[in-house]
Amino acid sequence: MIVFDLKCANAHVFETWFGSSSDYETQRERGLLSCPLCGNAEIAKAVMAPAVPAKGNTRADTRPVPVAGGEDARIKQMLGALAEMQKSMIESSEYVGTRFAEEARAIHYGETDARGIYGETTADEAVQLRDEGIEAMPLLFPVRTGRTDA
Repeated sequence: MIVFDLKCANAHVFETWFGSSSDYETQRERGLLSCPLCGNAEIAKAVMAPAVPAKGNTRADTRPVPVAGGEDARIKQMLGALAEMQKSMIESSEYVGTRFAEEARAIHYGETDARGIYGETTADEAVQLRDEGIEAMPLLFPVRTGRTDA
């Protein structure tokens, strides 16, 4: 296996593993590579630092590396906004616990009044909901409901 830092036309850099250098070239030529951040398919190798093994008597620097260009602050701001959006959605929704799939179906098929709900479901039930055309998505952040009544 070989790891490359790749860069899209929008300057997003991401790490990807390939079986060999020729695997990378083949996938790039066939247009099979795309940026995981923006979907851009114009991909090239980014400049990489060589992987130099450390001496046995040295310790790696474990301090976090700051994100260039103040993106760290922007990311925190975006995550904060998403958390506020989720909080607002939860405050105006009903917790239905493990009955989520059942309640979502009842709303979708007009068997009960439409309302915002959130709860828990299995991955298989989530796939079945999607296959039935019922829109549902996981919450972005974990929620502690402290509820046992649903």
